[in-house]
This record gives sequence, structure tokens and C-alpha cells, in this order.
Amino acid sequence: MRTAFRTAVTGSVAVVALLLGGTAKATPAGPGVTATLIGRTTIGDTDYTLREITIPPGQSTGWHYHDGPLYGVVKQGTLSHFDSSCASDGVYRKGSPIQEPAGSGNVHIGRNLGDTPLVLDVLYVLPHGAPFSEDAPNPGCPFE
Repeated sequence: MRTAFRTAVTGSVAVVALLLGGTAKATPAGPGVTATLIGRTTIGDTDYTLREITIPPGQSTGWHYHDGPLYGVVKQGTLSHFDSSCASDGVYRKGSPIQEPAGSGNVHIGRNLGDTPLVLDVLYVLPHGAPFSEDAPNPGCPFE
């Protein structure tokens, strides 16, 4: 089942990349965190955006949530993912798929606790015009 999910996510990311094409730089999301826009399209009221996110060692995405679901694959490094209870809800290594549900009840942070850059390919499925993420305050965790 896990292999099937990984194959489906990887295939979906590849198909969207082929359909969307083009490359543009996005504004850094935080200290040293960068994003490259691979492609974007809108179908009906939904924006589909594929980005490559790079998080340097020791850095994080910051606390946030998304207005729509997110699907990704770790291309390099290891993603340490934490929910608003400060508990780890997953450690994702190269080749691992990741899925993040939508909504303000799903506040989370992605951290690079390793010593190499973390690179993620991420497909955002958002309501038309929504930002990639919504900032959220630290829910009381001893880390950022």
C-alpha cells in the first residue's frame, strides 16, 4: 500500500511538471529557505502549483497550515515533520511521499535536522488565489 501511494504521488508530481512546464524563482519562505516555481495551472476554482522547496541544514518552514491539501516527495535529505502538539508526526527520507491535509486545524512545521540540504517537490492543490501557506504562531513548542 505504501509503495502504491509513493508511486501515485511521484507519478502525479511528474505529470503535473510535464503539463505545466516553465521555471521561475519564488521569494524565500524563511532564513535560507528557497522555493522554485516549476509550474502552475488553474482548473475551475482550483490552483495546482508544483514547487521545489530547499531547506538548509538547521532551518525550518516555520509554523503554518494550508488552505488546500499538499502532496510531496523528498528528493534529498530528511524532513522532520511536527504537528501542533509538538510531537513528531513523521520523518521522511529521500524518496518518501508526504501528504498534508488542509485547514487551520492542521498547523505544522517541517524541519531539516540533518547536515545536508533538504529538497522537496511539492504539489499544492489550493482554492484559486489562496497563498501557498498561512502563517501560524508557535503553538508552545520549544523549537521553531
